Amino acid sequence: MIRLPRVPVPEDFTAPAHSPRVAARLGLWLGIAFGLCFVTGLLSHNIQHPPGWFDWPTRPVNLYRITQGTHVLSGIAAVPLLLAKLWSVYPRLFVRPPLRRPVRLVGHGLERISILVLVCAAFFELVTGIFNVAQSYPWRFFFPAAHHAVAWLAVGALLVHVAVKLPVARAVWRRGGRRPAGPDGEPGPAAGDGEPDPAASGRRAFLRTSAGAAGVAVLATAGVTVPALRRISPLAWRSATGPQGVPVNRTSAAAGIVVPADWRLEVVWPGGRRTLSLADLAALPQRTADLPIACVEGWSASANWTGVSVVDLLTHSGAPTGHPVRVSSLEAAGLYSASTLPARHATDPLTLLALRINGEVLHPDHGYPCRIIAPSRPGVLQTKWVARLEVLG
Repeated sequence: MIRLPRVPVPEDFTAPAHSPRVAARLGLWLGIAFGLCFVTGLLSHNIQHPPGWFDWPTRPVNLYRITQGTHVLSGIAAVPLLLAKLWSVYPRLFVRPPLRRPVRLVGHGLERISILVLVCAAFFELVTGIFNVAQSYPWRFFFPAAHHAVAWLAVGALLVHVAVKLPVARAVWRRGGRRPAGPDGEPGPAAGDGEPDPAASGRRAFLRTSAGAAGVAVLATAGVTVPALRRISPLAWRSATGPQGVPVNRTSAAAGIVVPADWRLEVVWPGGRRTLSLADLAALPQRTADLPIACVEGWSASANWTGVSVVDLLTHSGAPTGHPVRVSSLEAAGLYSASTLPARHATDPLTLLALRINGEVLHPDHGYPCRIIAPSRPGVLQTKWVARLEVLG
C-alpha cells in the first residue's frame, strides 16, 4: 500500500504567506474579481442571446463598453490573485482527511471537491478568455457556450467553498490584529501592543505584492477600453490603428464580401417591401453621432458615425416601427452574418444605418456600403455590409 507523505502544517500557518489572514484577504479580493467577471459576463451573454424576459437599455451609449471592459479586466486581475490564493493555502491541501470524525470528513470532502472544481473551472475561464481576446481558438467547441456553462460551474463551486470555509473566515476576521492562539489556547497580544509581531510585515508584503501584480496586469491591458490609458498599456491587444483610425476584427476579405454593382438595400415588413440604392440612402436626412464599437474581447474605440436613423428609414419606407428588426449582411456565412435589433434599439434615433465614419465613406473593412451602429451594443451585433432590414412583428 502506497502511503502519501505527511506534510506537517501548523494549525496557525506560521509562515507569513500561508497565514489564514492572508488567505482570507486574498479570498475576499478574488471573490470580488470573480463576482464582477461573472455578472458582467452574464450580461454580455444575455445581450447576445436574449431570453424573453431580458431587456438591455440604449443609454448611456457607453454602457456595454463599461460592462464588457470590466468583465475582461476583472478576469485579468483574477489571474495573479488566484495564483497568490493557491500559494497561500497549498500546504492545507496535503492535510490528511479526518477519517475518524464523520462530520468533519464530509466537510473536508466538500472543501476538496469544491476547490478542485473551482480551480479547474477558473483556469478554464481565464485561459480560454485570454485566447479569446487574442482571437485564437485552438479548440473545436463553441467558445461563448462553453464559457457561459463553465462560468456557472465555477460560481456554484465558489458558493460551496465559501459556505464550507465561512466559519474559518469569520474567525479570522474576528481575530483582527491579534496574534494566533498560543499553546494554552489564549490569543496572543495584538501587534504593536508590546512585543512586535515578526510575521505581520511578511503578511503585508505578500498582500501588497499580490495586489500590485493584479494592478500591473490591469494597467498593462486597460488601454484597450480606457483611451486615457492607451499610452501606458503595453499589452493592450487593440489600439487606434486600423482603417480610418478604428480597429476591426473581421475584414471584408476574410468575410468574402463582394459588393455587387447594382447593390440595393431591401427593407421588408409584413405586407410590404421597398428597395433603396446607396444614392437613395444618402439623399435621406442624415444624423451624426459619436458612438463606440465595443467588442466582446474587451477592446473598444469611439468614432464619429453619419447615416440614416433606422427608425427614420423605416418610416420613410412605409414600414411599421416599434418592432424588432432583423439585419442581414452580404456575408454569406458566419455566426454573425445577421443580428436582431430589439424594439428598444430599433426605435432609438441614435441607432444608425451608417454610411460614413469620421467624415469619410466607410472603408470596406468597416462595412461599406452601410452598416449598423447602435448605442450600448456588442460589436459582433453591429452588423456590417448590410443588405436587408426585416421588420419582425
